[in-house]
Amino acid sequence: MKGMNEMIRQAQIMQRKMTQAQDELKTKKIEATSGGGMVTVTCTGAQEITKVSIEPSVMESGDVEMLQDLVMTAANEAIKKSKEMMEEAMKGVTGGLSIPGMF
Repeated sequence: MKGMNEMIRQAQIMQRKMTQAQDELKTKKIEATSGGGMVTVTCTGAQEITKVSIEPSVMESGDVEMLQDLVMTAANEAIKKSKEMMEEAMKGVTGGLSIPGMF
């Protein structure tokens, strides 16, 4: 029974660390650009897009499809970087152990 109590205690500690890591990720920012910096997307470690910046020269071209592609590319890259950051943070908490459904 003593072993079971220790396992439960360790699980509770890991859960607190995971919650703390997730809270920290919400405040961290990642930026990604496309079109040579014409579009920049900022994303949090919780995959929330917080800012989209578009160079005025892109708007002047009037090419809506190009602008859509640039925004989509930058957003996808920002989310990818954010997920990588989350995975690294969680590896620190779990000691590299892969827990299904965690991320």
